[in-house]
Amino acid sequence: MTKAISPRSRKVRVLATLGPASASPEMIERLFEAGADAFRINMSHGDQPSKLPLFEAIRGLEKRYGRPTTILSDLQGPKLRVGRFAEGKVTLVTGHEFTFDRDSAPGDARRVELPHREIFEAAEEGARLLLDDGKLVLRVISHSADRITARVEVGGPLSNSKGLNVPDMVLPMAALTDKDRSDLSFACENGTDWIALSFVQRPEDLMEARRLIGGKAALLAKIEKPSAIARLEEIVEQCDGVMVARGDLGVELPPETVPPLQKRIVETARKQGRPVIVATQMLESMIESPSPTRAEVSDVATAVYDGADAIMLSAESAAGKWPVESVAMMNSIADAVERDPAHGDRVHFTVTRPDPTTADALAEAAKNIAKTVSASAIVCFTSSGSTARRIARERPSVPIMVLTPKQETARRLGLLWGVHAVHTRDVGSFEEMVAKAKRMVLRQHLAAAGDRVVLCAGVPFGTPGSTNVLHVVRIMGDELKNYRGEG
Repeated sequence: MTKAISPRSRKVRVLATLGPASASPEMIERLFEAGADAFRINMSHGDQPSKLPLFEAIRGLEKRYGRPTTILSDLQGPKLRVGRFAEGKVTLVTGHEFTFDRDSAPGDARRVELPHREIFEAAEEGARLLLDDGKLVLRVISHSADRITARVEVGGPLSNSKGLNVPDMVLPMAALTDKDRSDLSFACENGTDWIALSFVQRPEDLMEARRLIGGKAALLAKIEKPSAIARLEEIVEQCDGVMVARGDLGVELPPETVPPLQKRIVETARKQGRPVIVATQMLESMIESPSPTRAEVSDVATAVYDGADAIMLSAESAAGKWPVESVAMMNSIADAVERDPAHGDRVHFTVTRPDPTTADALAEAAKNIAKTVSASAIVCFTSSGSTARRIARERPSVPIMVLTPKQETARRLGLLWGVHAVHTRDVGSFEEMVAKAKRMVLRQHLAAAGDRVVLCAGVPFGTPGSTNVLHVVRIMGDELKNYRGEG
């Protein structure tokens, strides 16, 4: 039996990561009811069979609530790690030299294996090597094809297989590992809606992933490398969405540079009409505590004020003690910010100028008309989702209801600001379009008798990229009794 649930009142989306604390169908349903609009499956942890129940639970949730629900599969990427030590752990002393080499023998306090040929190829004198999430800092003083000697600038304990970041190098390595290719294929076979590519360095990194996806999912680029910042506009242009992955970005760059970079990434994505997610440590203290710090609340609020499409929970919902409370808190913060009378003005600090196309002109006009006539909603008919993305880029003051005959389009739009997607049969005439729009906004409780609604579509119907119709309708009182008909 389908459960009734009204559309979210807020426009920013909440993306919750699933993990040991939230892997059961019951917990996933509780996260959804608490405010999660989309779910992230992290392919870095666990094997593929362990992910199958997550896909099944999310799709089961979709059937119970009659609402398209979004799955984002996040690939691990080429994680750099040092080798192993004979004693399992050593201490690097500040001021001393330490060597990385290609020798697989267990390491000691003077050296360790670095099993990544690409780092030796890209190493330069003066480049920084950051170990264990940036806790240890070394600087290259000499290098060869199989040996890098570095001076320890910030020492400390270092144990087996700890991660390595190289912020000053652009590595000649593919963004996809063999594991990533396998995980990508698995995710697409099981109906993922988005593939997130980790450690993107250059726009070319997206090409193989795009080819392997073959149109089965949308492609999201995680911005977490300084080299990606250097070519940000090109990378955003080549993908379908962007994530501000502040974890590794904050390791490889000084922490004080991350906030302005976050604003730049969000602005760039918005100008190009790509959905943008702000992620990592948003409510970090709620991994252990049932309530966040005031600074964390402010951080989440800033992302909402900046007009991000989605805000993401990581360990808070995946492994924390308070997963449901974390989602509910994220939902409450977003609701409170969007009720602020100043929110609408702040969201439009980023100027999104339309391209000289009919579709962009109509999208901007739809936003302006909705505000001028105090419409209750904008209804968008689309098969590919491109019209919805154009309208969402304008950040209108009213909800955007998207009616699409394609289930995969409805699901992918779950990361898009302000969109309430409905999978329904296509229309064949202008009159049918008007009737269906009225019926659906009433059924979804987005309008009432006497309200105006703005319609946006393309004629002939069912032709992707043909947005050329803008129409305003009023819901008449005698139409209320008919809205429970066919969808």
